[in-house]
Amino acid sequence: MEKVIIIGSGPAGLTAAIYTSRANLSPLLFEGFQAGGMPGGQLMTTNIVENFPGFPEGIPGPQLMEKIRQQAERVGTRFIMEDVQEIKVDKQSFTVVSMIGQEYEAQSIIIATGATARRLPLDSEKKFWTKGVSACAVCDGALPIFRDKDLAIIGGGDSAVEEAGHLTNFAGKVYIIHRRDELRASKILRKRAEEHPKIEILWNKTVIEFLGEQILTGLKLKDTKTGEVSELPVAGAFEAIGHAPNTGFLKGQLETNESGYLITRPNSMMTSVEGIFAAGDVQDPKYRQAVSAAGSGCMAATDCERWICGMYCD
Repeated sequence: MEKVIIIGSGPAGLTAAIYTSRANLSPLLFEGFQAGGMPGGQLMTTNIVENFPGFPEGIPGPQLMEKIRQQAERVGTRFIMEDVQEIKVDKQSFTVVSMIGQEYEAQSIIIATGATARRLPLDSEKKFWTKGVSACAVCDGALPIFRDKDLAIIGGGDSAVEEAGHLTNFAGKVYIIHRRDELRASKILRKRAEEHPKIEILWNKTVIEFLGEQILTGLKLKDTKTGEVSELPVAGAFEAIGHAPNTGFLKGQLETNESGYLITRPNSMMTSVEGIFAAGDVQDPKYRQAVSAAGSGCMAATDCERWICGMYCD
C-alpha cells in the first residue's frame, strides 16, 4: 500500500513529489510515457523559459524539468515511466492501473496530468513548432526572435485576445486570425482588441499552411467565405485554440467543469473524491504557467499530507 501516488511529471507533479517526499510519504510518481504528451510536460517542447524564478538568463525547458526531477529524486521520489490506464475508486483505498496492467494500491492520489494544447493538424505546423510556432504567447512572446516583429494569434476566444494584448508589449504588430466574423471573447476584451492600435483582426480566415525554410516567415490563409488564398508575413504564430485536460483515464469518476478540467473544493486541492487531489493545468484553465502549476503542486501535497495524517495517524 503506497501512501501517495502522483500521476504526472510536469512542474505540478514534481513539486508535489518534492513536498510529499520531504513529509516522509515516500511518493510513487508515474511520469507518463506517451499519453498527454512526453514525460516532463509542455516545458519539454519549450526552447527557453524566461519567466521561472531563479534563472535570470533563462533556461531551456527540458533542462529546467530535468533539474526539478533530480531534486524530487534526491529527496526520495520513486519513478515509473508509464502511463496510467485507469484508477479504481474504493472507500478504503485507491487502485492505480498502469499501462501494462500492473495494479498499485494507494491511500491517496495526486493527479497532475496537465492539459494538451490543441494544435492545427498541418504538417507545416509540426515543421515550425518551436521555430516560430508556439501555443503560449505568455511563455514565448518576449523572446528576442519575436521582438518588434509582426506576429499572429490564431483563435478568437478570451485566451486568444488576452494573448494578443500581451504580445503588443513586444511586437511591432499583432494579427488576430479568426475563422468567423465576430470574436468569441467577452465584450470588454473584444472592444480592447478592436481599438488597440497595434492589433489588426483578420476576419473569416483560417491558416492552411505555415511558410518558411528553417524558421517561420509567414502564413498562408484561406477566406472561409470567398475561398480566396493569401499570404501573411509574420515572424511568429501563436495558436490559442484551446487546451484539452488529460483526464480521459479517469472515466468520469471525478467531477469536472464543462471543459473537462477537474474541479477542486474551495480553499483546497481536494477533488470531488476524498483522498484524491489535483494540481496544475489539469485543474487550472486560467493561468497555465509553470510557476503557478508548481505552486499548486505544493498546495496539493500539503493538503494530501494533512488528509493522510487525519485519516491514518494515531
